[in-house]
Amino acid sequence: MFGNFQKSCLRIELEASAKIIGESLLRPENFRQWLFPQQFEEKLPDQLASGMTFTAKTGLITVEHHVDMVSSECVRLLLHQGIDGYHEWYWGEGWVQSRLEGISLLPLSLGQTFALLRLREFVENQED
Repeated sequence: MFGNFQKSCLRIELEASAKIIGESLLRPENFRQWLFPQQFEEKLPDQLASGMTFTAKTGLITVEHHVDMVSSECVRLLLHQGIDGYHEWYWGEGWVQSRLEGISLLPLSLGQTFALLRLREFVENQED
């Protein structure tokens, strides 16, 4: 893999319950909305589960995601192709944390920051 090794860990507060945050991260129908313009394959289950693999495209860049672990308060994705590394999400009442490490030509921390801001906007407009 070509690129630079990058790592970033960001945590933000948001006005949403842990349930809403979790549903926003684990349900494809939700993360398709706030992760736009990323395009995800059409046939995904209602919720992410350990062991599944799916792809996302942003323009010409494809990233394969393998769901390594899922619980009620975290998800760990192993990344391949456009990013070789992993992305972990942790959440609770009123907060979310994203930890990303990998090798890529893409500016990972910029994309991560943008995703967290979009997530905040999305969850704060949801109702329990």
